[in-house]
Amino acid sequence: MESTAKLRGVRLSAQKGRLIADQIRGLKVDKAINLLAFSPKRGATIIKQLLESAIANAEHNDGADVDELKVQSIYVDRGIFMPRTSARAKGRGNRLMKPTCHITITVANK
Repeated sequence: MESTAKLRGVRLSAQKGRLIADQIRGLKVDKAINLLAFSPKRGATIIKQLLESAIANAEHNDGADVDELKVQSIYVDRGIFMPRTSARAKGRGNRLMKPTCHITITVANK
């Protein structure tokens, strides 16, 4: 059985999220949580919470055994950019584009 958890509009760039996603893709969930818990990257805590949510979905909705679950797929898509401005000289302004991303995790028995 497969269970999915999605998180949309995370204040994290997709490129930085994909670095973390590549580390845990295909791992068993206990190894993945252990790896994310000790990772120094900010996105690791976000993905760890989402992985725990996917595990809880599998346990509650499908009655899956947590010990047999593994990360079947994880992907990080680019979200919208939040435009912001920064003050510059002579009354001008620079435009800052703050990136967001959408994260989807699927855990399965096999």
